[in-house]
Amino acid sequence: MRVILVLLILTVTALAQASQAQTLTVSTVTRPPFSFVEDGKETGFSVELFDALAESLEWDFRIVRSDGFSDMLTRVQQARADLAIANISITAARESKMDFSQPIFEAGLQIMVPSESTRRPSLMQALLSRDLFIAIGLAFAILLTGGMLMWYFERRAQPYFDRTLNEAWFPSFWWALNLVVNGGFEERVPRTVFGRLFGVVLVISSLFIVSVFTARITSVMTVDAITGTVNSVNDLYGKRVGTISDSTAAAFLDRREVEYDSFAGLDPMLERFQEGKLDAVVFDAPVLSYYANHEGRDIATMAGGIFLRENYGIAFPTGSPLIEEVNQALLGLREDGTYDKIYRKWFGIPN
Repeated sequence: MRVILVLLILTVTALAQASQAQTLTVSTVTRPPFSFVEDGKETGFSVELFDALAESLEWDFRIVRSDGFSDMLTRVQQARADLAIANISITAARESKMDFSQPIFEAGLQIMVPSESTRRPSLMQALLSRDLFIAIGLAFAILLTGGMLMWYFERRAQPYFDRTLNEAWFPSFWWALNLVVNGGFEERVPRTVFGRLFGVVLVISSLFIVSVFTARITSVMTVDAITGTVNSVNDLYGKRVGTISDSTAAAFLDRREVEYDSFAGLDPMLERFQEGKLDAVVFDAPVLSYYANHEGRDIATMAGGIFLRENYGIAFPTGSPLIEEVNQALLGLREDGTYDKIYRKWFGIPN
């Protein structure tokens, strides 16, 4: 009996040691700055955090990088991976299919827009537009032509126009301009039949000339305002919006009934953005902010604040015995300052 008991203890001990020596399979996906490959090395906030956890727990692990976010989660759901790390939002829908650690990062959604769209419409931009210069030139040509026609027919009847051709062009233009702006001069009323008829036509056409100036400036300002900055979710309607399919951002846009183009992954979405075919991208704030401050620093900027606050966690198959150990180790990393050190490296001062 004693021999059997010893054998049983040795078997349990061997199994425990084998379990500890087991290499864990960690599923992930490329999502800078949380998980990506740089110079052939796995890196990122989530990767470094799990490195610290594994060291604390004396775990060996290998990383399996999936092509898509849903593939990564499917591996966990089907227990083909022991856990998954990246920027995985803890949601009720996902909690029903897998388990999560305590939160490892507080995030949310944000909007990213092209840098050029941050330009504010200004009166100077409207005044310097090519179309407005054309309109002003056309108006000056009409006034000068009208003034010279009035000189031609009134030069013998109206003393004001009794000038030579070389001297008449500016007084004639000035007369036409005052007619348009002030209604003319009482002492310089046309005296010939043609002059009076033409004067009436010029006054009526002046309404059109003035309206051209007003409408042109207004239209330029309005168009700039319409196509200008996206500051909030309410500005997304009618815009070309992009996000990743099956993400929390896609679910949010669906609830708000905002039309959008969905992409299978981050890279194709950012490629479309770089091509100038998206007015705005809605996705996880830290992912977009990292892109806007690194690869896309010359073409992208963040708009508005973070909304739909959410927490990221480490995903496990339902009922995984690893969760409790990870949670305890996470608390230890927060208490000894390791978590803050990793956070500062990737995001600056912790919240």
